[in-house]
Amino acid sequence: MITLSNRTLNRTLLARQMLLERTTTPIVEAVEHLGGLQAQAPAPPYLALWTRLTPFEFDALSKLIIDRSLVRMTLWRGTLHLISADDVYLMRTALQPQLNKWARTAMPPATRVEIDLDKLARITREYVDTEPRTVAEIGAHLEEHFPEARARELSTQAQMLVPMVQVPPRGIWGVGGIPQNVAMATWLGRDLPEQAAVGELITRYLRAFGPATLADVQAWSRLTGLKAHAAGLELVEYRNEAGKVLLDVPDGVIVPEDTPAPARLLPSFDNVLLGHADRTRIMSEDARSRWGAVRNGVFPPTFLVDGFLRGTWNVVETKDTATLTIEPYFKTTMKDMGGVVREAKAALKVIAPKKAHVVAAP
Repeated sequence: MITLSNRTLNRTLLARQMLLERTTTPIVEAVEHLGGLQAQAPAPPYLALWTRLTPFEFDALSKLIIDRSLVRMTLWRGTLHLISADDVYLMRTALQPQLNKWARTAMPPATRVEIDLDKLARITREYVDTEPRTVAEIGAHLEEHFPEARARELSTQAQMLVPMVQVPPRGIWGVGGIPQNVAMATWLGRDLPEQAAVGELITRYLRAFGPATLADVQAWSRLTGLKAHAAGLELVEYRNEAGKVLLDVPDGVIVPEDTPAPARLLPSFDNVLLGHADRTRIMSEDARSRWGAVRNGVFPPTFLVDGFLRGTWNVVETKDTATLTIEPYFKTTMKDMGGVVREAKAALKVIAPKKAHVVAAP
């Protein structure tokens, strides 16, 4: 069995994540290949695609959300993701059993009361079936039926149990708006299938994140029982430097470890950093400890140098100026920092095109 070095896994991951070089892949196809994009806030999907595609216009992504080719909904790890309308039927179906489990623990022990979740789901579906509703409206409506529980916790359970789409203008660049949710079946015109193709989901993951262990797949998806689903797949095996068996699709391209990796800016919550249980292929343990030392799991925008996590960045806008500040975790050479600064200048042109730009770097 072939052993792959950590740098080989790094370069292979970057290539599959479209981070070795920007590609001309169409937007919907790119989102599908990447397995969806984290979208807790409106901006990250735009920046995730900007750093991967060329050419990429922010308005093009907005139009695909408006015309329902792409949708924002609760998926992996119970967080909001942007995925294609077609992928909803694979991904949400596969994840629904896990979301049902999370709904049972949405209430903290101190305030937990027994709720008929089937009834809650039915009432929610009826309420969001005809028109978009805010989270506050959903919670208040449910509280009328379950006065013993808190509206906020009821609305969290509802989002886990009932497939809903967060509708525009939320998620549209430069527009904003209060989040409103409508039933997925209403927005897309059909409901989820009865069963999920979990095997297909594993294959899709490996094409975007492999070679990887089933523990990596589980860290990304939170699904359990993956071994049985993987057993029926045609996969190849490698080993990593620690001796663990890695699975991959037969046609998965392995990229040589000496392949150059350009500096890249990543948005908050980028899945390339969240997609594995063992993240040493993309960050050192020191970098992981710094990156993970955040409140409430709100991960900041980051940047890569030589393919690995090296620090964070942030943009602060005033009336006339947009300042992008680069904060490395470690000492960085002038050459490497030059690559990050070039990406930062390019990012400011799309983030704040009408303002004066300042890049603050060590």
